[in-house]
Amino acid sequence: MASSTDSYRAARDLLQGLAEDYGKAVAEFEWPDFGDPFNWAVDWFDAVGRGVDRTALWIVEEDGSEARYSFAEMVRRSDQVAAHLRDHGVGRGDRVLLMLNNQVELWEAMLAALKLGAVVLPTTTALGPTELIDRVERGRVKQVLVNSTDTRKFDDVPGAYTRMAVGAATDGWVAYSGAYNLSAPPAEHPGTAPGDPQLMYFTSGTTSRPKLVEHTQVSYPVGHLATSFWIGARPGDVHLNISSPGWAKHAWSCFFAPWIAEATIFVYNYTRFDAAKLLEQIRRAGVNTFCAPPTVWRMLIKADLSGGAGELRQLLSAGEHLAPR
Repeated sequence: MASSTDSYRAARDLLQGLAEDYGKAVAEFEWPDFGDPFNWAVDWFDAVGRGVDRTALWIVEEDGSEARYSFAEMVRRSDQVAAHLRDHGVGRGDRVLLMLNNQVELWEAMLAALKLGAVVLPTTTALGPTELIDRVERGRVKQVLVNSTDTRKFDDVPGAYTRMAVGAATDGWVAYSGAYNLSAPPAEHPGTAPGDPQLMYFTSGTTSRPKLVEHTQVSYPVGHLATSFWIGARPGDVHLNISSPGWAKHAWSCFFAPWIAEATIFVYNYTRFDAAKLLEQIRRAGVNTFCAPPTVWRMLIKADLSGGAGELRQLLSAGEHLAPR
């Protein structure tokens, strides 16, 4: 029987090879045949990323500063964070509430938690103490990982959970930066089975109380082979998705789908949307595939498009209905 990595790669390669033939892709595609165990972070990301110098994550800030991290660096950094989390009590099946912005720690902590077989609860930074009390209680959270600027939100959030903060030292909180002092070996496979839980998302609560939805080791990592097909990214491409951390779309198109394709995740952080500045970044970075909600598209089509599309090859919209004009 082929390894989990080989089975996964064969399914991915088939979809990439049939990117221009939807009918044939539907007819020929078969879901990977996994045995136990399976863990996407170890069986896929580490397998394709270890020792690879190509850029995996490229983050640009509004002030023009930027940082790039190779696949090899993301493998190594997530190994360090996994060891740090493990040293502070996180293990297979434990619930980790992850509340970070679009910053490198978000991606490396997500990978690290998955490598431990922990269950991640991605959470938007917009939440206040009342919503966090509900999430910690219903999610049976064992570990909270947030920026130091958000630690005060947890002052009145009860629970027997470990607290870890990114950024400035905070009383009562473990320093996330301690991970970078560790000489961590490659993360061992946690032995997770395909049906074990991996992610837990709260719904938006638009019409009723937010519901807690569980995803397995395969529902997102394998299910988003389809998303990777739709965004059209290929190895070496640069992919941009406009999405806020803490919501499922961020995991779909800012984590799983582009790295399934072995593409670079490009992030442009801004405080206020500016179509002209976004287009400038798209051209400068050589973005090949781009996904954005209809609200963004409506503003983009009103901008000056005379500068051309740069390296853009495939565009996608997600969310509500996008009118033709």
